[in-house]
Amino acid sequence: MAENNNTPKPGLFERGGRFGWLHSTVDAFDTFLRVPATVTSRGSHVRDGIDIKRVMIIAVLAAVPAALFGMWNVGYQHDLANPAVSWDLWQRFWFGFLKVLPLLVVSYAVGLFIEFAFAQIKNEELNEGYLVTGFFIPLIVPVDTPLWMLALAVAFAVIFGKEVFGGTGMNFLNPALLARAFLFFSYPAKMSGSEVWIANQLKIGSLADGITGATPLSFTADCKQGIDALTSHFSFWDMFAGTIPGCVGETSVIAILLGAIVLIWTGVASWKVMFSSVLGALFTGWLAGVLGATAVPAYYHLVMGGFAFGTVFMATDPVTSAQTEKGKWIYGFLIGVLCVIVRLFNPGYAEGMMLAILLMNTFAPLVDWCVTSSAVRKRAKKMKLA
Repeated sequence: MAENNNTPKPGLFERGGRFGWLHSTVDAFDTFLRVPATVTSRGSHVRDGIDIKRVMIIAVLAAVPAALFGMWNVGYQHDLANPAVSWDLWQRFWFGFLKVLPLLVVSYAVGLFIEFAFAQIKNEELNEGYLVTGFFIPLIVPVDTPLWMLALAVAFAVIFGKEVFGGTGMNFLNPALLARAFLFFSYPAKMSGSEVWIANQLKIGSLADGITGATPLSFTADCKQGIDALTSHFSFWDMFAGTIPGCVGETSVIAILLGAIVLIWTGVASWKVMFSSVLGALFTGWLAGVLGATAVPAYYHLVMGGFAFGTVFMATDPVTSAQTEKGKWIYGFLIGVLCVIVRLFNPGYAEGMMLAILLMNTFAPLVDWCVTSSAVRKRAKKMKLA
């Protein structure tokens, strides 16, 4: 007599189903806006209301003010560069939005395609890590970056910066900064670090499609007149507010500070890394001024280039930064130090934040090892004395 088999058949897209090989892709779309009600069945585990999805969404929301201001600033810089144009706030924002939107589309399309492909190949669930990376990459590149260049940079960052190491949580370099580094070293004419292209409409006046706009860093690095050359073009308030040429999301310190408040308040990012990075930059800038290496006040480095954006959103990446509490202080401080050193002593590259963070990403495990080893030695010494 045949036995009744009451085991339910797997769903169409579940593992073991007819189209089970598509489980990773279908599951990613199914859980995009919700968290499935799956819990552990045995053993003791820490249960918390926050997961990877919430962490990533909070990071994206924190960067929204910088992105929105950056879109407006793209239009504002175009307005300043073209005497024939006089736009209001919404016209400037709309122009910038239309310029930045293709960058966002290409960043997410290329990056997510690769993420989906690797999830299918490995038959694993798709994680939400690229939601943040895909949003950050367009914010740290010039607005006129050719889309094919951006696509190559995204592909390189996702494949060689994440997937070859095992995906989100296993990478040791920040993928967004790796994409920018790829562009900088592969196409230096487009990513010179001292000048950016201001987006301009075709067939308006006699201007070409792109005109260069010198950034504050270009005056301190190239002109050699220091603070006089800088302040003759940009005031401290201009740099703090963000009404200057620069990469899309890096110009407004005010908008970035709003994001910092969100990240610190929610516990997503470490305030220790941010604060120590500022201390490192101020100390190195002050020391350089005392030694006569620069005439630019130390606090100017906090509002120039990508320092603020890098400190708040890149240096605090929980995957690639130091994990120990003391290590976070050391890690952040050295980022600030290295950033200013590169700015002052490398005339070929005025911006130093990208290189500083990537270098410290590499040394973050060593920093943690030194901290933990020191703690173990101190504890062993106390036990011997006891």
